[in-house]
Order: sequence, then structure tokens, then C-alpha cells
Amino acid sequence: MDSQTALAPHSAHDSSSTGRLKPDSLGVLGILFFVLSAQAPLTGIAGAVPIAVAIGNGAGTPAAYLAAGAVVLLFSIGFVAMGRHVVDAGAFYTYIGKGLGRSAGSGSAGVALFAYCAIQAAMYGLYGATVSSLVAHYADVHIAWWVWTLVTMAVVQVLGTAGIEMGAKVLAVFVLAEFSILIAFALVTFVKGGGPEGLGLTDSFSPSAALQGAPGVALMFAVASMFGFEATAIYGEEAREPSRTVPRATYLSVAVITCFFAFTSWMLVSAHGASRATAEAGAALESGDAAGFVFAPIAARFGAWTGDVLPILLATSLFAGILAFHNSANRYLFSLGREGLLPRRLTALNRRHSPWAAGLVQTVIAVALVMPFAVLGKDPVLTLFSWFSGVAVLGIMLLYFLTSVSVVVFFRRSRADTRPWNTLVAPVLGALGIAGAIWLIIQNFTTLIGGDRTTALWLQLTVPAVLVAGLVVARLTRRGSAATG
Repeated sequence: MDSQTALAPHSAHDSSSTGRLKPDSLGVLGILFFVLSAQAPLTGIAGAVPIAVAIGNGAGTPAAYLAAGAVVLLFSIGFVAMGRHVVDAGAFYTYIGKGLGRSAGSGSAGVALFAYCAIQAAMYGLYGATVSSLVAHYADVHIAWWVWTLVTMAVVQVLGTAGIEMGAKVLAVFVLAEFSILIAFALVTFVKGGGPEGLGLTDSFSPSAALQGAPGVALMFAVASMFGFEATAIYGEEAREPSRTVPRATYLSVAVITCFFAFTSWMLVSAHGASRATAEAGAALESGDAAGFVFAPIAARFGAWTGDVLPILLATSLFAGILAFHNSANRYLFSLGREGLLPRRLTALNRRHSPWAAGLVQTVIAVALVMPFAVLGKDPVLTLFSWFSGVAVLGIMLLYFLTSVSVVVFFRRSRADTRPWNTLVAPVLGALGIAGAIWLIIQNFTTLIGGDRTTALWLQLTVPAVLVAGLVVARLTRRGSAATG
């Protein structure tokens, strides 16, 4: 049966089910907010930059963000070219399947779903710890982190079924809030000529600065910070004029994300002073408050009140990311149900054309991933957040690589687009850059997850294991279909 055909059963919950998500619901800015929410900008800055500066290439960290942005831009050129010919909520697995075959596509679908659910679970861990700490500090009420996490899962489920437009509006508020204070700090610092040692342009962007220390570590964290921009294609079915909206949203997302992280990290290094940034970032890590490397200069610039606001914005940043990944994951489940790789009831839509059944299953998966850490009494930041975020980054980077290869194969075979730069040169360069990033991630995985070698190895093996499991499920599903056909 064609993947666009109505598949969902008629019921009280899905009386408006058509097998298609609601079209013409999102414009460029709506998609952009979903992507930026997935980035969790304040979380990325407060969590990744101090580590990259301390154990990466120090003051040269901003250059790592530019390099990562260049790799992602090369990837996105082929990604957008494919998107003009394939519009589906499955994005990655649909793209990979078009070029490398249905089995490879189905295997990658498992990896994509696993990665999105893992990063959401990771964010739930940090979110629960952050909210629990805030409530204890301001209200002197001590409630376990997992309680806040479960309550938030219920809220996210409700927002996910309220329609894509509602989700976009909620995310817009949170994203603008966290972006505003970080950009305001960066712009004011820039206009005032930087910190105690000036702007330090060459200290951060010269070749010698970029290559000092351990640039591979910094590049690894920079690439991890780009995670989520590919969601532009996931919303293609719900976009207005997807052939125009998705490419614009993709390029705009890559440009905004790259410039934001490079500029903000540069101004943070400048605020501390290029010669002292590495030592101060290291001191922040040793104190157990890595975010202090970011929050301290902002408070020095704008006043002590930011010390109260920034932790709250960190919580809302995480909430926005959680909601964005919930929407991404449930659309993957919906698409897999529509293709017959998962039960077709996952295609059930409510009256707002939201995939309520897929959303419910995604929430159940989140509970299943998070609660074992609560039951075992594990630290939600040092284990749940660190482990699952590392696995998710590795999984998504594998999908980037397979997608780039698929783009080349698809256009060489179909000749649907004969532009060499868009369909051959850029995808090949992007694939090479991504392969290098994957190697760096594997080499530095213990640093990425903050764990030991044994834990790192087991976590790394989950990604190929899920890929193989997806391949097996696809073959069994096709055999079952052939037998019943």
C-alpha cells in the first residue's frame, strides 16, 4: 500500500485520521523554532563550552564551532537536494532508503528513533535535577528529580497532542528568552571591546589558536552542539510549500546555530581573557559547577539578578528541547507505522491532526528509559544525561554519514538532479568531514560521557546493535507481508 494512503482506524480519538499530518501548518520561522529548541542553546553553551575550553583547544574553541558549522553546511546541501524529491516525516530513514535500499533505510530508522528518544531521556535527567535544585533553593521543598520528570512527561504529552502550531508557539517563547540574554551579553561585550585582554580575535580564530591543545575534543563537542538541525525535514509534511520552506529553514538553521555558538563562545573567552580562559574553565569543572564559567561573566556584565534568572532559563531551555525531540520522535513512530514497519495504529491522528498514538508510545519509551536510573538511585546528570547524550550524538552522526552516501547514490542512479556541487561534491566532502567527526567521537567517547572505558564501549555498541535490529525487523516484516500477500 502506498505510504501516503490513509491507514489509521477510525475511532473516537482519531476521527480525523487521514494517514497524513496536517499540511500548511508551519512556515520557515515555525520550523526554525523547533530546530533551535532541539539545540537547547543555553544548555549547549553552559554545558559544552566550559568543557571544550578546559580540555579542548582553550581560547580556540570558537574556531571549532565554525569548523563544525562548515561540515554541517556541506552535509545540508545534499540533504536539501534530496528533500526536494522526498517529503516524509521519516526524513533520515526515507532518505537513506531511497539511495541505499529499504533494508538500510529500515535499519537507520531504528537508529534515528533510538537517538531521538535517548537525547530526550538525557535531557529529562538534567531537567529533573535542575528543577529539583531550583525548587529546593527557592521554596525549600525537597522533591526527587524523577518526580518532576514524570510530571513534565505528562505536560509534554498534552502539548504534543495539542497540535503542531501550539508546540511552535510554546517553543518560540522559551527559545527567544534564552537566546535574548545570551545574545545580549555577547553583543554588549563585543561593542565594549571585549574583556580584560580585548576581543582577542586572533587568540580564538587564527590557525595556531584553532589547532592548539586538543582540537579534536573541542570539535567533538562543537559537532554535538549542532545536533537537531535535521529536524527541518521531519516537518516537511506539515510545512507550507515544503519545497521552499524546508530548504530555507535548513540553511537558516545551520547559519543561525553556527554563528550563535561561535560568536557567544568567542565573547565568553574574551570576557575571561584568552590567556586565562582555559584555567578558569578548568576551575569551574573542578568545582562541580561548569555553568559558572558562563554565568559568572554574564552576572558581571548585567548584575547579580542574572544569577536567579539563568538557572530558570536553563530549565526552560531543557523543557523546550524535550518538547522538540518528543515531536521528532513521535513523527518517526508515525511514519514507521505508515510504512508498515511498526503497528499501523501508530498512524492514528486526533482532530488536530497530531499523532496522538505515536506520542503516547514515545512517552512510554521515555518513562522506560528514565525510571531505571531513578530506581537504581543513579545520578541523573553524571549517568542518565551524560551516557544517553553521548549515544545519541554517535547515532545521529552515523545517520548523517549514511544520508550523505545515499544522496550521492540516489542522484547518480535517478539523475533527478544533475547539479554536481549539490548532489556529488558537497555530499562527498560532507561525508568525509562527518566520518572524521565520528572517529573523533569514538576516540574521545569516555570524555564525552564522563565515564570509564568499559561503560563507553558498551554504550558505543548499542548504536550498531540497534542498526542490526532494524535490519532484522525490516526483513521479518517484508517476509510476513509476502506470506500474507
